[in-house]
Amino acid sequence: MTEAERILLDLLDIERLEVDLFRGTGSGGETPTRIFGGQVIAQALAAAYRTVEDRLCHSLHAYFIRPGDPSIPVIYQVDRARDGGSFTTRRVVAIQHGKQILNMSASFHTQDEGWDHQHPIPQVDAPEYHPSRDELRQRYLSRVPDKLKPELLRERPIEVREVGPLDIFAPEKADDRNHLWFRMNAANHVDTITQHLLLAYASDMSLLSSGMRPHGLSWFTGEIDGASLDHALWFHAPVRFQNWHLYSMESPWTGQGRSFNRGSIYAQDGQLVASVAQEGLLRRRRPR
Repeated sequence: MTEAERILLDLLDIERLEVDLFRGTGSGGETPTRIFGGQVIAQALAAAYRTVEDRLCHSLHAYFIRPGDPSIPVIYQVDRARDGGSFTTRRVVAIQHGKQILNMSASFHTQDEGWDHQHPIPQVDAPEYHPSRDELRQRYLSRVPDKLKPELLRERPIEVREVGPLDIFAPEKADDRNHLWFRMNAANHVDTITQHLLLAYASDMSLLSSGMRPHGLSWFTGEIDGASLDHALWFHAPVRFQNWHLYSMESPWTGQGRSFNRGSIYAQDGQLVASVAQEGLLRRRRPR
Protein backbone atom coordinates (compact mmCIF):
# COMPACT_ATOMS: atom_id res chain seq x y z
CA MET A 1 0.00 0.00 0.00
CA THR A 2 1.35 3.41 -0.94
CA GLU A 3 1.44 6.33 1.49
CA ALA A 4 -1.21 8.17 -0.56
CA GLU A 5 -3.52 5.16 -0.41
CA ARG A 6 -3.02 4.88 3.34
CA ILE A 7 -3.85 8.57 3.82
CA LEU A 8 -7.10 8.21 1.85
CA LEU A 9 -8.20 5.15 3.80
CA ASP A 10 -7.43 7.01 7.04
CA LEU A 11 -9.58 9.94 5.84
CA LEU A 12 -12.52 7.58 5.44
CA ASP A 13 -12.09 6.09 8.92
CA ILE A 14 -14.00 8.82 10.74
CA GLU A 15 -14.12 9.14 14.53
CA ARG A 16 -17.33 8.72 16.53
CA LEU A 17 -17.78 11.52 19.07
CA GLU A 18 -21.31 10.68 20.23
CA VAL A 19 -24.14 8.38 19.16
CA ASP A 20 -24.87 10.26 15.90
CA LEU A 21 -21.94 12.70 15.86
CA PHE A 22 -18.67 12.07 14.01
CA ARG A 23 -15.43 13.85 13.15
CA GLY A 24 -13.41 13.56 9.96
CA THR A 25 -9.99 14.89 8.96
CA GLY A 26 -10.06 17.88 6.61
CA SER A 27 -6.58 17.70 5.08
CA GLY A 28 -4.92 15.11 2.86
CA GLY A 29 -7.23 14.90 -0.18
CA GLU A 30 -6.97 15.89 -3.83
CA THR A 31 -6.57 19.65 -3.35
CA PRO A 32 -4.51 21.69 -0.84
CA THR A 33 -6.53 24.93 -0.71
CA ARG A 34 -10.00 23.55 0.05
CA ILE A 35 -11.42 20.15 0.85
CA PHE A 36 -12.10 18.04 -2.22
CA GLY A 37 -15.87 17.62 -2.62
CA GLY A 38 -15.63 13.86 -3.03
CA GLN A 39 -13.88 13.65 0.33
CA VAL A 40 -16.74 15.38 2.16
CA ILE A 41 -19.30 13.18 0.39
CA ALA A 42 -17.39 10.01 1.26
CA GLN A 43 -16.98 11.02 4.92
CA ALA A 44 -20.66 12.00 5.16
CA LEU A 45 -21.60 8.61 3.72
CA ALA A 46 -19.25 6.94 6.22
CA ALA A 47 -21.08 8.75 9.04
CA ALA A 48 -24.46 7.60 7.72
CA TYR A 49 -23.21 4.01 7.40
CA ARG A 50 -22.19 4.03 11.08
CA THR A 51 -25.90 4.34 11.98
CA VAL A 52 -27.23 1.64 9.61
CA GLU A 53 -27.13 -2.14 9.93
CA ASP A 54 -27.37 -4.84 7.25
CA ARG A 55 -28.26 -2.51 4.37
CA LEU A 56 -26.22 -0.93 1.61
CA CYS A 57 -26.54 2.57 0.22
CA HIS A 58 -28.35 2.69 -3.11
CA SER A 59 -28.40 6.48 -3.55
CA LEU A 60 -27.23 9.76 -2.09
CA HIS A 61 -28.00 13.38 -2.87
CA ALA A 62 -25.75 16.15 -1.56
CA TYR A 63 -25.52 19.94 -1.73
CA PHE A 64 -22.21 21.75 -1.34
CA ILE A 65 -22.96 24.89 0.63
CA ARG A 66 -19.56 26.38 1.55
CA PRO A 67 -15.95 25.52 0.67
CA GLY A 68 -14.34 23.15 3.15
CA ASP A 69 -11.34 24.33 5.19
CA PRO A 70 -8.60 21.63 5.08
CA SER A 71 -6.84 23.09 8.16
CA ILE A 72 -9.51 21.89 10.63
CA PRO A 73 -11.65 18.75 11.09
CA VAL A 74 -15.20 18.38 9.77
CA ILE A 75 -18.06 17.49 12.13
CA TYR A 76 -20.79 15.21 10.75
CA GLN A 77 -24.19 15.14 12.42
CA VAL A 78 -26.52 12.30 11.41
CA ASP A 79 -30.31 12.48 11.60
CA ARG A 80 -32.00 9.05 11.60
CA ALA A 81 -34.85 10.12 9.35
CA ARG A 82 -36.45 6.70 8.86
CA ASP A 83 -35.92 2.99 9.49
CA GLY A 84 -38.46 1.18 7.31
CA GLY A 85 -39.13 -2.37 6.25
CA SER A 86 -37.07 -2.15 3.06
CA PHE A 87 -35.49 1.30 3.13
CA THR A 88 -33.48 3.29 5.66
CA THR A 89 -33.00 7.04 5.23
CA ARG A 90 -30.36 9.24 6.81
CA ARG A 91 -29.67 12.97 6.64
CA VAL A 92 -26.10 14.14 7.28
CA VAL A 93 -24.94 17.70 7.91
CA ALA A 94 -21.23 18.53 7.62
CA ILE A 95 -20.12 21.46 9.80
CA GLN A 96 -17.02 23.67 10.03
CA HIS A 97 -16.62 26.97 11.87
CA GLY A 98 -20.16 26.48 13.18
CA LYS A 99 -21.68 26.54 9.68
CA GLN A 100 -22.88 23.90 7.23
CA ILE A 101 -20.52 23.10 4.38
CA LEU A 102 -22.60 20.20 3.02
CA ASN A 103 -25.87 18.49 3.66
CA MET A 104 -26.70 15.08 2.27
CA SER A 105 -29.53 12.57 2.22
CA ALA A 106 -28.68 8.90 1.75
CA SER A 107 -30.99 5.93 1.30
CA PHE A 108 -30.16 2.32 2.15
CA HIS A 109 -32.02 -0.70 0.79
CA THR A 110 -32.40 -4.42 1.37
CA GLN A 111 -31.55 -6.44 -1.73
CA ASP A 112 -34.83 -7.23 -3.55
CA GLU A 113 -35.56 -9.28 -6.68
CA GLY A 114 -36.70 -7.57 -9.87
CA TRP A 115 -36.04 -7.12 -13.60
CA ASP A 116 -32.59 -6.30 -14.97
CA HIS A 117 -31.29 -4.25 -17.86
CA GLN A 118 -28.53 -1.69 -18.43
CA HIS A 119 -26.93 0.36 -21.18
CA PRO A 120 -23.76 -1.27 -22.59
CA ILE A 121 -20.30 -0.02 -21.72
CA PRO A 122 -18.88 2.45 -24.30
CA GLN A 123 -16.32 0.95 -26.64
CA VAL A 124 -12.98 2.54 -25.73
CA ASP A 125 -9.46 1.17 -25.61
CA ALA A 126 -8.38 -0.65 -22.46
CA PRO A 127 -6.55 1.36 -19.75
CA GLU A 128 -3.10 0.13 -20.69
CA TYR A 129 -3.38 2.02 -23.99
CA HIS A 130 -3.68 5.41 -22.27
CA PRO A 131 -1.06 7.50 -20.40
CA SER A 132 -1.03 7.50 -16.61
CA ARG A 133 -1.65 10.67 -14.63
CA ASP A 134 2.07 10.75 -13.76
CA GLU A 135 3.04 10.59 -17.43
CA LEU A 136 0.69 13.44 -18.27
CA ARG A 137 2.09 15.58 -15.45
CA GLN A 138 5.60 15.17 -16.79
CA ARG A 139 4.47 16.64 -20.11
CA TYR A 140 3.38 19.85 -18.37
CA LEU A 141 6.20 20.16 -15.87
CA SER A 142 8.19 22.76 -17.85
CA ARG A 143 5.07 24.97 -18.12
CA VAL A 144 4.33 25.06 -14.40
CA PRO A 145 5.83 27.63 -11.97
CA ASP A 146 8.39 26.11 -9.60
CA LYS A 147 6.25 26.83 -6.53
CA LEU A 148 3.42 24.69 -7.97
CA LYS A 149 5.52 21.73 -9.09
CA PRO A 150 5.47 19.88 -5.70
CA GLU A 151 1.66 19.87 -5.74
CA LEU A 152 1.58 18.75 -9.38
CA LEU A 153 3.97 15.88 -8.64
CA ARG A 154 2.38 14.84 -5.34
CA GLU A 155 1.43 11.18 -5.23
CA ARG A 156 -2.31 10.54 -5.51
CA PRO A 157 -4.12 7.47 -4.17
CA ILE A 158 -6.27 6.77 -7.23
CA GLU A 159 -4.69 5.67 -10.49
CA VAL A 160 -6.23 7.55 -13.42
CA ARG A 161 -5.87 7.05 -17.17
CA GLU A 162 -7.69 9.57 -19.35
CA VAL A 163 -9.03 8.54 -22.74
CA GLY A 164 -7.98 11.25 -25.21
CA PRO A 165 -6.70 13.85 -22.71
CA LEU A 166 -6.67 17.51 -23.72
CA ASP A 167 -3.84 19.99 -23.16
CA ILE A 168 -4.72 21.44 -19.74
CA PHE A 169 -3.12 24.83 -20.55
CA ALA A 170 -4.48 25.26 -24.09
CA PRO A 171 -7.34 22.80 -24.63
CA GLU A 172 -8.98 22.68 -28.02
CA LYS A 173 -12.76 22.75 -28.17
CA ALA A 174 -13.97 19.16 -27.96
CA ASP A 175 -17.05 17.03 -27.54
CA ASP A 176 -18.47 17.09 -24.01
CA ARG A 177 -18.45 13.28 -23.88
CA ASN A 178 -15.25 11.95 -22.36
CA HIS A 179 -13.94 8.93 -20.51
CA LEU A 180 -11.32 7.92 -18.00
CA TRP A 181 -10.29 4.70 -16.33
CA PHE A 182 -9.62 4.66 -12.59
CA ARG A 183 -8.86 2.25 -9.73
CA MET A 184 -7.05 2.01 -6.40
CA ASN A 185 -4.89 -1.07 -5.82
CA ALA A 186 -5.25 -0.96 -2.03
CA ALA A 187 -9.03 -1.42 -2.35
CA ASN A 188 -8.45 -5.18 -2.52
CA HIS A 189 -7.99 -5.11 1.29
CA VAL A 190 -11.22 -3.27 2.20
CA ASP A 191 -14.80 -4.26 3.00
CA THR A 192 -17.97 -3.62 1.00
CA ILE A 193 -18.81 -0.36 2.76
CA THR A 194 -15.34 1.09 2.21
CA GLN A 195 -15.64 0.14 -1.46
CA HIS A 196 -18.72 2.38 -1.58
CA LEU A 197 -16.84 5.19 0.17
CA LEU A 198 -13.95 5.00 -2.29
CA LEU A 199 -16.26 5.12 -5.29
CA ALA A 200 -18.16 8.06 -3.76
CA TYR A 201 -14.83 9.87 -3.32
CA ALA A 202 -13.73 9.13 -6.90
CA SER A 203 -17.10 10.01 -8.45
CA ASP A 204 -16.32 13.74 -8.02
CA MET A 205 -13.13 13.49 -10.08
CA SER A 206 -13.15 15.21 -13.52
CA LEU A 207 -16.95 15.30 -13.81
CA LEU A 208 -17.28 19.10 -13.88
CA SER A 209 -14.58 19.26 -16.56
CA SER A 210 -17.02 17.75 -19.07
CA GLY A 211 -18.87 21.06 -19.32
CA MET A 212 -15.64 22.91 -20.06
CA ARG A 213 -14.65 20.83 -23.09
CA PRO A 214 -17.01 22.39 -25.70
CA HIS A 215 -15.68 25.84 -24.75
CA GLY A 216 -11.94 25.09 -24.81
CA LEU A 217 -11.59 25.66 -21.06
CA SER A 218 -9.79 23.95 -18.20
CA TRP A 219 -9.02 24.68 -14.56
CA PHE A 220 -5.60 25.94 -15.72
CA THR A 221 -6.67 28.51 -18.33
CA GLY A 222 -7.36 31.13 -15.65
CA GLU A 223 -10.81 32.10 -16.94
CA ILE A 224 -13.08 30.01 -14.74
CA ASP A 225 -14.76 30.59 -11.42
CA GLY A 226 -16.02 27.06 -10.78
CA ALA A 227 -17.09 24.68 -8.03
CA SER A 228 -19.41 21.73 -7.49
CA LEU A 229 -22.89 22.79 -6.35
CA ASP A 230 -24.57 19.44 -5.82
CA HIS A 231 -23.87 15.75 -6.36
CA ALA A 232 -26.05 12.67 -6.74
CA LEU A 233 -24.82 9.08 -6.84
CA TRP A 234 -26.68 5.82 -7.37
CA PHE A 235 -25.08 2.42 -6.67
CA HIS A 236 -26.25 -0.39 -8.96
CA ALA A 237 -23.86 -3.30 -8.46
CA PRO A 238 -21.05 -4.44 -6.15
CA VAL A 239 -17.93 -2.26 -6.26
CA ARG A 240 -14.44 -3.76 -6.51
CA PHE A 241 -12.40 -0.62 -6.90
CA GLN A 242 -9.09 -2.49 -6.93
CA ASN A 243 -10.04 -3.28 -10.54
CA TRP A 244 -10.27 -0.83 -13.42
CA HIS A 245 -13.55 1.05 -13.84
CA LEU A 246 -14.53 3.21 -16.81
CA TYR A 247 -16.02 6.61 -15.92
CA SER A 248 -18.03 7.70 -18.96
CA MET A 249 -19.07 11.37 -18.63
CA GLU A 250 -21.03 13.98 -20.55
CA SER A 251 -22.38 17.50 -20.15
CA PRO A 252 -25.77 17.90 -21.89
CA TRP A 253 -26.08 21.58 -20.93
CA THR A 254 -24.21 24.63 -19.69
CA GLY A 255 -25.70 28.08 -19.21
CA GLN A 256 -26.51 30.86 -16.76
CA GLY A 257 -23.17 30.36 -15.03
CA ARG A 258 -23.83 26.67 -14.34
CA SER A 259 -22.93 23.34 -15.91
CA PHE A 260 -24.89 20.09 -15.69
CA ASN A 261 -22.89 16.89 -15.91
CA ARG A 262 -23.61 13.20 -15.58
CA GLY A 263 -21.62 10.01 -15.64
CA SER A 264 -21.84 6.23 -15.74
CA ILE A 265 -19.28 4.05 -13.98
CA TYR A 266 -18.69 0.59 -15.43
CA ALA A 267 -16.58 -2.33 -14.26
CA GLN A 268 -14.13 -3.42 -16.94
CA ASP A 269 -16.29 -6.48 -17.69
CA GLY A 270 -19.08 -4.12 -18.77
CA GLN A 271 -21.33 -4.18 -15.70
CA LEU A 272 -22.86 -0.79 -14.84
CA VAL A 273 -21.78 -0.18 -11.23
CA ALA A 274 -23.01 3.37 -10.55
CA SER A 275 -24.55 6.50 -12.06
CA VAL A 276 -23.67 10.10 -11.17
CA ALA A 277 -25.18 13.54 -11.78
CA GLN A 278 -23.79 16.90 -10.75
CA GLU A 279 -24.37 20.59 -11.35
CA GLY A 280 -21.50 22.99 -10.93
CA LEU A 281 -20.73 26.67 -10.99
CA LEU A 282 -19.09 27.57 -14.31
CA ARG A 283 -18.84 31.32 -14.85
CA ARG A 284 -16.24 33.80 -15.98
CA ARG A 285 -13.78 34.76 -13.29
CA ARG A 286 -14.56 38.17 -11.86
CA PRO A 287 -11.93 40.70 -10.74
CA ARG A 288 -11.72 40.88 -6.94
